[in-house]
Amino acid sequence: MPKLLGKTAIITGATGGIGEATAKLFLAEGANVMLVGRSAEKLQATRERLSGHQNVAHFVADAVDEPATAAAVAATVETFGGVDILFANAGTEGRLKLLDTLTFDEFDDVLRTNVLGVWLSMKYCVEPMKQRGGGSIIATSSISGVMGFAGGAAYVASKHAVYGLVKTAAVELAASGIRVNAIGPGPIDNRMIHSLNSQLSPDDPAAVSAYMHSRIPMNRYGTNEEVAYLAAFLASHESSYSSGGIFMLDGGLTAG
Repeated sequence: MPKLLGKTAIITGATGGIGEATAKLFLAEGANVMLVGRSAEKLQATRERLSGHQNVAHFVADAVDEPATAAAVAATVETFGGVDILFANAGTEGRLKLLDTLTFDEFDDVLRTNVLGVWLSMKYCVEPMKQRGGGSIIATSSISGVMGFAGGAAYVASKHAVYGLVKTAAVELAASGIRVNAIGPGPIDNRMIHSLNSQLSPDDPAAVSAYMHSRIPMNRYGTNEEVAYLAAFLASHESSYSSGGIFMLDGGLTAG
């Protein structure tokens, strides 16, 4: 039996590689899926690639737009009858700079998207999940939620904050049957890691990639689909006693 049969999921950042891969898997596992993103054009394209499924809808909302986020959740309840799963996945890498060279706006942009955006989606999903008797909230953190690196002040601070939100929400919502967990991806082979590599070494991003491979015990980047598999586990009854954790997905990078 599909592990998410009859469940309804909201996926923010749905037009990115991880978001789309997770939507595809959730749909295959029987869930209704509301795709949320800030680009109407990209959302439409993503939905068309998932056109083999009938139980999918989309809503345009910037992660830091509170009225739009509230409306996205309300539209999900109206379309599918409720909310059981939130995958708070919208995020940005921002600009990689030493902390004393970052501008206020550069730092603020990353914190707003990666922290306020996650908090807002959590905030508006709590009541619908309580009405269903519980649910699962999954937030995308990062290996940068447990470690730091030079040039990553804003990104690292934001991903540590995501994990702090998750731990607090797990305590607050446990009595309502709502589990809250974070996923901590390491380098994943998608747009974001290529952006980071290019920022770290504009003249030779391949050298950064080779260096990262050498540091990862499994000697490779992860895939969007591997993140989706972990999200599906955390969304399902199979993780029924898991809450407040950060589940690393990094090929062993943070184990050393």
